[in-house]
Amino acid sequence: MGKTLYLECYSGISGDMTVASLLDLGADREKLKKALDSLPLEGFEIEVKRVKKAGLDACDFQVKLDAPYENHDHDMEYLHGHTHSHEDHPAGEPHHSHEHRGLGEVLEIIDRADLSERAKQTAVRIFQILAEAEAKAHGTTMEKVHFHEVGAVDSIVDIVAAAVCLDELDITEVIAPFVCEGRGTIRCQHGILPVPVPAVTNIIEAYQIPVNFTKVEGELVTPTGAAILAAIRTASALPDQFTLLGTGIGAGKRAYEGPGFLRAMLIAENRTRQSEKQDVIYKLETNIDDCTGEALGYVMERLMREGARDAHFTPVYMKKNRPAYMLTVICDETQIRKLEQIIFEETTTIGIRRARMERTVLKREDTSILLKEGEMKVKKCILPDGQVRHYPEYEDVAALARQSGLSFQQVMDVVRRTL
Repeated sequence: MGKTLYLECYSGISGDMTVASLLDLGADREKLKKALDSLPLEGFEIEVKRVKKAGLDACDFQVKLDAPYENHDHDMEYLHGHTHSHEDHPAGEPHHSHEHRGLGEVLEIIDRADLSERAKQTAVRIFQILAEAEAKAHGTTMEKVHFHEVGAVDSIVDIVAAAVCLDELDITEVIAPFVCEGRGTIRCQHGILPVPVPAVTNIIEAYQIPVNFTKVEGELVTPTGAAILAAIRTASALPDQFTLLGTGIGAGKRAYEGPGFLRAMLIAENRTRQSEKQDVIYKLETNIDDCTGEALGYVMERLMREGARDAHFTPVYMKKNRPAYMLTVICDETQIRKLEQIIFEETTTIGIRRARMERTVLKREDTSILLKEGEMKVKKCILPDGQVRHYPEYEDVAALARQSGLSFQQVMDVVRRTL
């Protein structure tokens, strides 16, 4: 069963802070290094070390770039009164251009790397969110945008590293009530921009991330940090009671007022009711009578891939006796805007109904049993009267059937006898 992560973003969030906090939580450094070494990129190495932040011991993750790929943080120079110019380079010394890549090139790099499928999906999702935000900021499309923030080697490494660490820690739920941001201006490739920069505002608007503006002069939330948060955040409220399983502190690089670190905590909810708990989900519905079967099948796949808890079609008859389908999507509150956007993009509908629904969910545990044919994952559910039921996972049953030569029903019979 996956783990729940709580991100305390009082000092904002960035890619390197996220990776450092997850490493401090216990993500395996050697597995991370192996994954990053498999990236078809050159000109970088990583450094993980301990530093002090506000007197506290913290983990620091840094992507160290060779000179041709260096991505200097010009805003720090700007904040401290120094103006970077071409005169800063001695005569005869080349002024290296920054690395630019489009989204397609970045996704190809991820696909060629030796990563788990879940880590790849997370990294792709983060880059898609970032590309969407940058495209909107620059008035172009995701396919056409070529932007320094994603194309730079250090951004690719930061995002892939975050995805690998999340997968290695088996994080499936992420709680982030809000994120703190600074104010003022920041110098970037396109000149001096207000804080938060347009890419960050686009992300926090599109994914409804609550933000708390502080008095800190400077950028606390980077576009990469905002994209990571939008991609992995599944809830905004902590449980009433929970047990703290681990804490990680990831150091930031910028010397702003305040502590400058991201604290990440692994938590486990304390369930006061042993057999059930109240839960809230949202139902999205729309009727569609002028869309092809191929398009409907594709939108179903995309909705599930992008975070819907469930989705299905129901045949209906509409006005003028037209046969049609009602699309129903079950999702968390944080996913509403994203999934509605997908429905509008991929179907011909012009309106979506939305309903908040309470539900009762049985207490469940993911466990496994050992059969002579192999290991089988089983979901254990406890009913309100204390009865226990076991449900074998379909994929495991099918895999054992293929491996053993038994039929699906024969494997199910073996499981039932064992349980």
